[in-house]
Amino acid sequence: MGTGQTLLLGAIAGATILLGMPLGRMDRPAPTLRLALNGTAIGILLFLVWDVFSGAWQPIDAALVAHHAGTGGLGPVLGYGVLFAAGTTVGLMGLVYYERFLGRARTGRRVGPGTLTVGELPTGRLSITGLTPARRLAFLIAVGIGLHNFAEGLAIGSAAASNEIALATLLVVGFALHNATEGFGITAPLCADRAEGEARPSWRSLLGLAAIAGGPTFVGTAVGHSFTNEAMSVAFLTLAAGSILYVVIQLLAVAQKAGRKEILCWGLLLGLMAGFVTDMVVTAAGV
Repeated sequence: MGTGQTLLLGAIAGATILLGMPLGRMDRPAPTLRLALNGTAIGILLFLVWDVFSGAWQPIDAALVAHHAGTGGLGPVLGYGVLFAAGTTVGLMGLVYYERFLGRARTGRRVGPGTLTVGELPTGRLSITGLTPARRLAFLIAVGIGLHNFAEGLAIGSAAASNEIALATLLVVGFALHNATEGFGITAPLCADRAEGEARPSWRSLLGLAAIAGGPTFVGTAVGHSFTNEAMSVAFLTLAAGSILYVVIQLLAVAQKAGRKEILCWGLLLGLMAGFVTDMVVTAAGV
């Protein structure tokens, strides 16, 4: 398959994330709806954690099978294992410490001697400090999903480069369905901002979040079409899993404060089922 056709497939797979973005402009949703949306976002993200870890574990599992059969050594097992652990650690703990760093910056404390006022904050690297907690959470969700989608793009590009056109097309259909649900996961926290009287996010900011989350599918497709690297796939998948785990913890903390556990659980169940149903569609198609 040609480069242009392959990139078109990657763009289609990533663009469906736009379907969930208008939800971020919902005007003052009711508390029950906000909690249900929060639960649905958690369910979708929990499915993604399972899906991402499953994909990242496959090379390790294959290396273990090869070692057991006597056709491979322990080198690949150890190499992929270290990469798996390192990616997950950086994805999860990196966000934990970055959030702590942002907290110090927001309160005007310098990391080290001296003082720092809000006016002294750099406008580039720390611009995220000006976001509300809900919008910052939506940004982190978009980053985590973007890392995941880059790895999905690698799979699309690799299949197309091998002239496995049917497989590449089915991957696009499946990933497009996944991305359609992921858009709702990104915008769910923004509904909390609307309830607290914050201005609606602009279409520009929503498109920016969609680009962060869906754009890497296109980039990953371009990279995957040029060369295939299983180690890179493991690295990005585990980084995504770690960052998504961090976001799930944050969303659970928000849900805990709201109460109404039954609404949360129904939303969580809906999100999980949405993830597994889209995965079933891909599997049933023979991917």
